[in-house]
Amino acid sequence: MLSGMEQFAVTDRAAARIAEIVAETKPDEDVALRVAVLAGGCSGFQYRFELDGQTAADDVVIQRGAARVVVDAVSMDLLSGSELDYTDELMGSHFSVRNPNAKSACGCGTSFAID
Repeated sequence: MLSGMEQFAVTDRAAARIAEIVAETKPDEDVALRVAVLAGGCSGFQYRFELDGQTAADDVVIQRGAARVVVDAVSMDLLSGSELDYTDELMGSHFSVRNPNAKSACGCGTSFAID
């Protein structure tokens, strides 16, 4: 079985931003960024990112420096081999997932489909 780091990678930029967000918004709490894949969006699936203080027994936990990311087992099936990154550009900043399992994406870039 692959470890969480091999199944789902977190870039240095994403880890740094997660640590900043936690320090700014929840400095006294033990929280992680939860990454989930939900049914929905115009292409079939969409990503959800939220701070979460709970970790379930079947969650995959990825620790990268001061940042922690958790992914539920069902979402991990759709994220296997993917990478979480953080982009800070003129048009806006956001977390993004480079997912080799996604075969197509919608025009707005917020949902994806797999075959």
